[in-house]
Amino acid sequence: MSYAKAANMNNDRVNSAEIVQRGWEAVARGDWDAVVADYTEDMVFVMPGQNDLLKGKSAFRDVLDNLGAALPVGFSIDSIRQIGDGDEVVSIVEWKSERVPEGSQLSVLFRFSDGKVAEERWFIDTEQWKAAF
Repeated sequence: MSYAKAANMNNDRVNSAEIVQRGWEAVARGDWDAVVADYTEDMVFVMPGQNDLLKGKSAFRDVLDNLGAALPVGFSIDSIRQIGDGDEVVSIVEWKSERVPEGSQLSVLFRFSDGKVAEERWFIDTEQWKAAF
């Protein structure tokens, strides 16, 4: 394989941070099928509090249909930035809601396997999150 062809192949590959950003953009549009397209079939979602596990792309997709019920009233995201690439990307999310009008931050760890999200793990101040409801 020529160097030019190999370089083009590398340029065509989307890096992990871009996949995460694409996912957040799909969330903003409510395009759940686009979100799960970048997840493995056996993915794991770890919810705030770290005790609740959701396993499998199909189960994750079902939860996304009711995402509004899982978020505090008036929940909005002010900004998102990505840290990392490769097998792990962390999103730092600045958010606010009616009961947390001054805003706060949470982080989400995305672990990748073969170019797809295999694990999504949320880190959040659970007391503040509970108070937001």
